[in-house]
Amino acid sequence: MTDCHTHTAVSPDGYDNAEATYRQACRLGLKAVAVTEHVEANRPYGPENYTTVHTSDEHYFYNHDIFNRSMEVNSGIIKKADSDTLFINGVELGQATHNFEFADLIADDERTDFIIGSMHELRNRDDFAFLNYHELDINAVLDEYFDEILQLCRWGRFDTLGHLTYPLRYICGDAGTDVNMTVFHDKIREIFRELASADKGLEINTSGLRQKYGKTFPDAELLKLYRECGGKIITLGSDAHRTCDIGKGISEGAEMASCLGFTKIYYFRKHVPYGIRI
Repeated sequence: MTDCHTHTAVSPDGYDNAEATYRQACRLGLKAVAVTEHVEANRPYGPENYTTVHTSDEHYFYNHDIFNRSMEVNSGIIKKADSDTLFINGVELGQATHNFEFADLIADDERTDFIIGSMHELRNRDDFAFLNYHELDINAVLDEYFDEILQLCRWGRFDTLGHLTYPLRYICGDAGTDVNMTVFHDKIREIFRELASADKGLEINTSGLRQKYGKTFPDAELLKLYRECGGKIITLGSDAHRTCDIGKGISEGAEMASCLGFTKIYYFRKHVPYGIRI
């Protein structure tokens, strides 16, 4: 199938390089692979420009430079791509709602094929990976999170919404705390209706299958809700940060989508969706 969410060493938390990513995708026989480096909209420049620095921020500055480096590297791979596997020049744009000016700059860049809209942290909080969930009102945190996601969808300058239930990786997976997601279904329906009305995609992020969480982001229950809200466009992403994880969980994600009634998986070129029948 396709893997439309991967990272290399151009991302602060990635390893290996885009050439290795492409070659691995070719070996796996993927129809398409997208390299989507982290670009966090709330920290385009160096730490001297910000009054608050959280634990997770240490390596996540200079995102303007990361973006340009990624575009340069990925464009070079596209020029020499020599197999049936499509190489897609993508970006994972984090926290667009925190800095629309910079987010619009990324969205306007004609070099991009594909933009994942993500939310890794809330305003004035650390990344979800670094929060202490035993000291927080988790429902209040998630309520704020889904409000931000809805605002992101109303901005809408992305192609697919990435790992919708990302906080559960840490709340349920690492902290071992259960969450009653039905509490948030009304807000999630609003999110899905925004996506469906604008012909935006929803990502099945398979990284949770190889982590403590043990499920995709989002899981089958929410994917069913997405379809009920009129959602049609599904993308698949391993969220690989190492070459060895490219393609992992993709077949499981495709099978789950098929069982829920989706007939195609999509990839994007120049922000146009192309469907592959499951």
